[in-house]
Amino acid sequence: MPTESLEIAIVTTGGTIDKTYFDALSTYQVGETVVEHMLKVARVTRPYKIIEAFRKDSLELTDADRYALYKIVSALDNKSVLITHGTDTMTETAKILASIQSKTIVLVGALSPARFAESDAEFNLGMAFATAQFASPGVYITMNGNVFAGDKVRKDRGSGSFVADPS
Repeated sequence: MPTESLEIAIVTTGGTIDKTYFDALSTYQVGETVVEHMLKVARVTRPYKIIEAFRKDSLELTDADRYALYKIVSALDNKSVLITHGTDTMTETAKILASIQSKTIVLVGALSPARFAESDAEFNLGMAFATAQFASPGVYITMNGNVFAGDKVRKDRGSGSFVADPS
C-alpha cells in the first residue's frame, strides 16, 4: 500500500548524481540537479516536488549541513521523502535522519554522474521512487538494485557497490 500522501518530496543535496565535467578545469563539479529531467524522461505521473537543499559533494557536507537537512525533512508535510545524496557519506546522513519516525525517507545516489550514458543514476532513482511509496516509515538507502535499512549498510569502495552491514 502506498503511503498516505501521494506527493513525494525530493530533496537534492548534490553528489555524483548531479556532477558534471568541466573540461577547462579537468574536474567534476556538482551542477544543477538532473532529477526533474530524469523523472520527465521516465514519464513519471506520481506527484512530486523538488527542493534543492545543497549542491555539494557528500565529502563536503558538514554536521551543520546534516542538521539543516534534518530540519528540512522534519518540516515537510510529505510522508514520503527521497533525498539525492553523494555516496561517500550517505550512511552518516541516514544516521542523523533516523530519529524522524513518521516518514519514509529514502537516500539515493549514483556511482557515476546521471549525465553519463552509462550511469546507474536512473535505475537507482527509480528504485528510490518506488521504495518511497511502499516502504514502512524509516530511513532507507537504495543502491545497486537493493533496498537497505539506513543503519545496516556500508559503501564497499573495492567493489564499487553498497553492501549489507549487519553490525
